[in-house]
This record gives sequence, C-alpha cells and structure tokens, in this order.
Amino acid sequence: MTNDIYFEKGLAVVQKVPTPITPMKMDKEKKVITLAYFEKKSTVDYIGAVQGIPMCFDAKETRQGRLPLQNIHEHQVKFMKKFDEQGGLAFLLVRCNDEDECFLLPVEVLESYWLKAQQGGRRSIPYCAFEEKYSVKNKDGYPVHYLEAVNEYLAQKG
Repeated sequence: MTNDIYFEKGLAVVQKVPTPITPMKMDKEKKVITLAYFEKKSTVDYIGAVQGIPMCFDAKETRQGRLPLQNIHEHQVKFMKKFDEQGGLAFLLVRCNDEDECFLLPVEVLESYWLKAQQGGRRSIPYCAFEEKYSVKNKDGYPVHYLEAVNEYLAQKG
C-alpha cells in the first residue's frame, strides 16, 4: 500500500518482484493454484527508483529479538551488493514484531554480518544492529513510511 501511495504522489516508483513459480495443481472451479514449486531463485522483494536513484530491497520480519541469517539467501546478498556497487540503494526492511518496530538495514551492515557468519561467527543480526536513525514509522497515512529512512541512508552514503 505504501508503494502505491508513493507512486500516486510521485515520490517513488517501486514494484513487487513476482516470484517465478510452476503450477502443479489447479482448482479449476475456483481458478486458483493449489500446488506449485519455485522455478528459480528470486532476487529481492522490491525494485524501483526514488529521487532518480535505483533502489532494491527485501522485506523480512522476526519475532526473536534478532534476524536469523538463515532467512536471507546468499544470492540475495550478492544481488544487493552488486546493485549497490552500480550506484543503487540496496537494503532490507526488517519488521521486529517483538519490539513492534521496523528498520531499514543497509546492505553494508547485512554484508558485514553475512561474511562473519560464513567465517563461523554469529548466525543472526542482533536487535542492537538496527539503528534508530533508520527507524521506519507508520505516519502521515503511509502504512510503512520508509522514504524518511531512505533519505537518511542517502545522507549517510554521501
């Protein structure tokens, strides 16, 4: 819903990336897929542009006081890192249900924890890694008003 509002107000153009599936069984009467499998690995959940800057992000949620890295796939980290290297913005939007908060997590922070985990370090991103300056609030009629956090991220990247 937030992306629809951003689009209508001319603030950003962001679309959900469909996950490619192959249907196996259909309920022809209801016209719904009842069994399917994923064709290939998807990249991220959302892709678009804001303020003329390409942007991609994945949405995650946790109830554990930390974000388990098993919820993030290697191909997603690689895609976001390459996207960042090409001058785009790449990040996670993480909903911490146990704290009733949402944060933007920059790809640099994600990659740091990811690499440490690959070397035998902790296998999750602790709640303390989510910075207040990247807090995402529900306000001004936006269910998840993440552009303020994006603007802060842009300012930090310089």
